[in-house]
Amino acid sequence: MKGFYKNIDKTVFFIGGVICLFFICWTVISPSQVGQFFSMILSVFSVDFGWLYLLAVAFFIVFLLTLAFGKYGKIILGKDTDKPEYSTFAWFFMLFAAGMGIGLVFWSVAEPMTHYLNPPYGAGSTSESASLAMRYAFTHWGVHPWATYGIIGLPLAYYQFRKNQPALLSSCVAPLIGKKRVGSILGSVIDVLAVVATVFGVATSLGLGAMQINSGLYYVFGVPCNHTVMFGIIAITTVLFISSSVSGIDKGIRILSDTNMVIMGILLVFVFFSGATLFVTNFFVDSIGKYLTHIVSASFWTDPFGESDGWLSGWTVFYWAWWLSWGPFVGGFIARISKGRTIREFVFGTLFCPMLLCCIFMAIMGGNAIHFDLQGVSSIADAMQVDLSYALFALLDQFPLAKVSSLLAIILIVVFFITSADSSTFVCAMMTAKGMQNPPAALKIFWGVSEGVVAAVLLYVGGLSAIQSTAIVIAFPLLFIALMMAAALIKSLRSEFLETDRGILPKKEPGK
Repeated sequence: MKGFYKNIDKTVFFIGGVICLFFICWTVISPSQVGQFFSMILSVFSVDFGWLYLLAVAFFIVFLLTLAFGKYGKIILGKDTDKPEYSTFAWFFMLFAAGMGIGLVFWSVAEPMTHYLNPPYGAGSTSESASLAMRYAFTHWGVHPWATYGIIGLPLAYYQFRKNQPALLSSCVAPLIGKKRVGSILGSVIDVLAVVATVFGVATSLGLGAMQINSGLYYVFGVPCNHTVMFGIIAITTVLFISSSVSGIDKGIRILSDTNMVIMGILLVFVFFSGATLFVTNFFVDSIGKYLTHIVSASFWTDPFGESDGWLSGWTVFYWAWWLSWGPFVGGFIARISKGRTIREFVFGTLFCPMLLCCIFMAIMGGNAIHFDLQGVSSIADAMQVDLSYALFALLDQFPLAKVSSLLAIILIVVFFITSADSSTFVCAMMTAKGMQNPPAALKIFWGVSEGVVAAVLLYVGGLSAIQSTAIVIAFPLLFIALMMAAALIKSLRSEFLETDRGILPKKEPGK
């Protein structure tokens, strides 16, 4: 026990824990008051500051691509002789499983169908709204979220492995604010915010996952959909992901990530070849083209004339805030597994490979759902009117072996649930253990339990709306920290390297 207390950052650990405990108690005592409070703040952040989210995330993309294509792209995240710890495929599987997971499975049918039925502008349930729906689904799950993870993950990897600094967000702003302030209250505030954002950001997806697992169990086995069942799901999966996290990256997280990709591949191949294969293929190619064509306008559309009637703040701005709330944990995890890779590898691998897989997943699942509706099959839309979490299973119900494929989907959601949560508990433990790369098991257990409890409480207080509101509120200050990290990284890169006629060389020390 003495060794445990020696390894933790007591300020970050106790303040972060107290904030989580306070929120849980407040929610249990006065759930309606909490719901109203976060809804009020949500309205301010998403409506009044939506433009700021849009500008910031667009900047993240430009910043990362500039680094990748520029003179700093060859810099290794580690010593010059370091090699990647994990193979390219293992690295990709782990970062994808941590970065998307439950959310992608939940929204793969629900989001394209929602935009198709109720587009931001124009009439719904038409070929035009179908095209618009998939384009915006690609926008929300494409390069923008991965840029948000990368803007935090790249500085963490650089300072952790090349500069031998603790794996903390505060370490990444040291060149900007000075080492003295990093060790003061300002540094602690940054790290506490990262921990709390991780707990509540992950709780968003854990709540979505519990809802969808319950929906799947209802479709397959007739298990009732209620809070009791969802709490039981959260309790069981919490035990599983804590066990995985305690076992470490190689034994737990890596194996589960590989398993995820196999299950997802089987499900995608089944739906693709059992459904409207030619339509989905054409729809995917067409949507990719329109996504790339409109990516700039979509990145800066603020809806100044109110044409979308709140659609922008409810979807795009919410997503940008949600990705920011996931930034410390996904960025921290990606950084942890990226030692030995160059900045160029990191940026390209983080931005484009996961983006392509997300778009393929959306096109196959959402594209088939839209095709069924265009052909007059309304059961998927009808199921969504009852609960969005039914959407995936209502789609699978249209195919042969519906029970088998639905069971496979439930397993996929459970494994994604575990991989997202155990990655986040690992990162929370790192951030409260002074940035240790292999934090104590007791810390992983503490934060794992905290995430499970927060997810259950958020579901209790108001379901999906309370979860969404909380994510946006927690994410707002992280936007400014991410910008600070970007500025500090550029300052460090400029001070470390100089440009010569022969390329990039380390700057010589005075007198040598």
